[in-house]
Amino acid sequence: MNRQLTLLFAALEALLVVAIGIAIPLVPLTLLWGIHYGLAIDWTVFWRAAVDIWLVGHGVDITVVLDPTVATAVGLPDASTPVTITMALLGFALVTLLLGVRAGRRVAETPHLLLGTLASLATFAAASLVLTFSALHPVARPSLWQGTLLPTVVFAIGLLIGSQIVSATNPVSGGIRRWIAGWPAHVRTIVGTALRGGAIAAAGLLMVASLVTTLAIVTSFAEIITLYEGLHTEVLGGVAVTIGQLALLPNIVLWVAAWLVGPGFAIGTGSTVSPLATTLGPIPAIPVFGALPSGDFAFGFAGLLAPVIVGFLVAAVLGPRIAGELRRRELAIVALGIGFTAATIIGLLTWASAGAAGPGRLGDVGPEPWIVALWAFIEFSIAAGLGLLASARPERADDGFTER
Repeated sequence: MNRQLTLLFAALEALLVVAIGIAIPLVPLTLLWGIHYGLAIDWTVFWRAAVDIWLVGHGVDITVVLDPTVATAVGLPDASTPVTITMALLGFALVTLLLGVRAGRRVAETPHLLLGTLASLATFAAASLVLTFSALHPVARPSLWQGTLLPTVVFAIGLLIGSQIVSATNPVSGGIRRWIAGWPAHVRTIVGTALRGGAIAAAGLLMVASLVTTLAIVTSFAEIITLYEGLHTEVLGGVAVTIGQLALLPNIVLWVAAWLVGPGFAIGTGSTVSPLATTLGPIPAIPVFGALPSGDFAFGFAGLLAPVIVGFLVAAVLGPRIAGELRRRELAIVALGIGFTAATIIGLLTWASAGAAGPGRLGDVGPEPWIVALWAFIEFSIAAGLGLLASARPERADDGFTER
């Protein structure tokens, strides 16, 4: 494949990712336009709504101003003043990330990896700019620079991950590997174990959070159905609500992770959902919120064991591989590194999941990322330290020098 074909192929891959992301909200909205509204409304209204939803899904801030009459009619009188939506519906970002991984793998199969990668990124950024510009409107105005940059960043992460999966020997990664190979052996072991262990610990906590989320939804199925019925939506309206909840599901998993760490999260200013205390005021009529606890859990504190157990198990598995190479004080550094890496990942993800979701109380939704990261660092570091010590060989219980 020559350079021209590589450019065309990479650009089409990027456009396909954008098209799929936009189509997810646009298709049901277009059906709603044709079936429910009988084509009586300008279709561009639904186009802008689909683009806004896609942009919000990537963390783009959108300033919304409703007509005072409309705001009062829908029960949101505060919405007549400018409100900036900052909370991302991370389901759309996850779709872009996964499609970016696929695009990266396909581009890496071409003989011009760097050229194809740059072409994909440039095309995706240009498409994001055009889409954001098409959605500018006095009622809902997305940030133009964020609409261009943030979706492109998410796509770039997936693209780079995918290209590395197929082409692990490209010049850039080869140079990084040669640079790391020049480090002292014990430094490579400390850094490598800390990064690997922290990433595994964060993934393990998210897996536990996913299981807890699934269990909460299954056990609260009756409440969720009741809320669905209370919305009085028709089939298309129900489909739209379900798609919106699927887009919100990654946020909910991250909120549950914050709950397991300890600080919990908020659904509106003044509310708290944590293992030790739950205080809920009026919340949006979103069916999946029927899975939220209505009061304190008798054994809610047991949730705090999740990060401790995960951190301990990860360190116990990795410990035997490094106990013969590192001294005890170096094992302590590894434990702190595992805690720092896991806390950074969890903190960044919970930061992306939180923000303002509407006017009034909805200006504060989700966890406090810095508090979650601090708790996670403490819990994972202590648990990892205990796991490393428990898995250390007996001969490492001395001053740290191995006898061979």
